[in-house]
Amino acid sequence: MQAKKGMNRHQLREVGMTCLYQSFLLNGNIRQIVFENSESNEIDPFLYTITIDAMKYKDIYIQKINAVINKDWSFDRLGYVEQAILLMACCELDLETAQKAIVIDEAITLAKKYCDDDAYKLINGVLDRL
Repeated sequence: MQAKKGMNRHQLREVGMTCLYQSFLLNGNIRQIVFENSESNEIDPFLYTITIDAMKYKDIYIQKINAVINKDWSFDRLGYVEQAILLMACCELDLETAQKAIVIDEAITLAKKYCDDDAYKLINGVLDRL
């Protein structure tokens, strides 16, 4: 999915998750990946926040996630899609781009669509405790 003008926030989150996933998978530069996934040279400000800002503060967000995740797990043990969803949602919660319930609902929706059957439960639990 490519970022296009006039996309709603749900669609932008889907693009953002894809960009973060690609960055984790390929160990790629997030700016370049977001640019490659955008139709124009102008990156939507919301997409910029949930991708480039999320990676800018990645270490802080991973610490926050690890502090509330089940003690048998860590951020690094999760799949790249789950990592992308959690990092993006953590960034949204931190920067207050939307109400917490909306951010969690969107993250669960993405997890149900792209992750293993029970991954949404983990994502819900982690985000609820942040």
